[in-house]
Amino acid sequence: MSTPTADVVVTGLGATTPLGGDVASTWEALLAGRSGVSRITDDWVKEFPAQLVARLASEPGETLDRVRMRRLDRSQQVAVVAAEEAWRDAAGADSGVAPERIAVVFGTGIGGALTLLDQDDILEEKGPKRVSPFTIPMLMPNGPAAAVGLAVGAKAGVHAPVSACASGAEAIRWGLDLLRLGRADMVVVGGTEACVHPLPMAGFAAMRAMSTRNDDPEHASRPFDKGRDGFILGEGAAALVLERADAARARGAKVHAVLAGAAGTSDGYDLVAPHPEGEGAARAIGAAIRDAGLTAADIGHVNAHATSTPLGDTAEATAIHDAIGDHTLVTATKSQTGHLLGAAGALESVFAILALRDQLVPATANLDDLDDNPAVQALDIVRGEARKATFDAVLNDSFGFGGHNMAVVFTKA
Repeated sequence: MSTPTADVVVTGLGATTPLGGDVASTWEALLAGRSGVSRITDDWVKEFPAQLVARLASEPGETLDRVRMRRLDRSQQVAVVAAEEAWRDAAGADSGVAPERIAVVFGTGIGGALTLLDQDDILEEKGPKRVSPFTIPMLMPNGPAAAVGLAVGAKAGVHAPVSACASGAEAIRWGLDLLRLGRADMVVVGGTEACVHPLPMAGFAAMRAMSTRNDDPEHASRPFDKGRDGFILGEGAAALVLERADAARARGAKVHAVLAGAAGTSDGYDLVAPHPEGEGAARAIGAAIRDAGLTAADIGHVNAHATSTPLGDTAEATAIHDAIGDHTLVTATKSQTGHLLGAAGALESVFAILALRDQLVPATANLDDLDDNPAVQALDIVRGEARKATFDAVLNDSFGFGGHNMAVVFTKA
């Protein structure tokens, strides 16, 4: 039965990131101002203009057994680690929800790239008989969603949005829709990425999308700063468990936040470059706020996509300025985590929820010299140290190659 007006709440959070192996350690490191960025020392990187990466703080093998590790691509491994933490946090196994009413929506931007590239090397060097029989399920972009679905026993549907760096946020929106439409009673949503490899890094570097501040890794990601020169490729995953508020109350579940609204648009402008005035992004932000039944004045904090690219940051600042105004507290956490691509929107939604819970906005690291762009200058970007504040609603926005724009709004439980 359709229940479009039912409140949807977040009852579980999970993550594995360059800052920590779970939500608590990641949040603690973020607030402490630590960086997950380091310089690659492998021989293959010597000729690369961009040599920085944000690797996982904890390897998935510390959580998963060897059999699962061998049968899952790295993007699937981290997805399962994050999803299982969120599932435990929500007490999903004890919820009483039938498997036929549990769904999964887990996005990725690139998917099983490591498996594809590694198995191609095996094919070239050793022949077709040595290629792993798990190659296809490990490389397919719906593989992380399928692995999470198996981990939680979901039978109401497993979905895999692939919308570049907006994938994790789009997964959250899909989960919201599934619950509002009555197609599931509990949904595990999130995003994942793990593609630290010479080919993706060479491709991004060829686009001049990555920072070349190789001698200063911890200060290389500089959202909204005049000296920014590109993003840092990161890896990891984040997950949320969603359910309707009445069901969560009935089972006595802990509620982290209300998922009040979400929206998406497309630029129709360019395959890679954002609209310079952030037109599509502003429409997504405005639509998400309206979907939440709020006004721009209600949004007290924005966790910005802010990848540290010259064009992207100013376009986003213009979008936030146009859609919300200058009163909201803005942060850009990629300054410490790097850019987790398809996992970014999910992880930064977790950060937004924790900021709402603690009434504490993390600082944007490495923001020493604010860009001259008028919209950037007008925003209240938190820097230096985390800032205590009082707010009831937060927004996370995410944008991806292809002109994908997503925004999600959370309010206090």
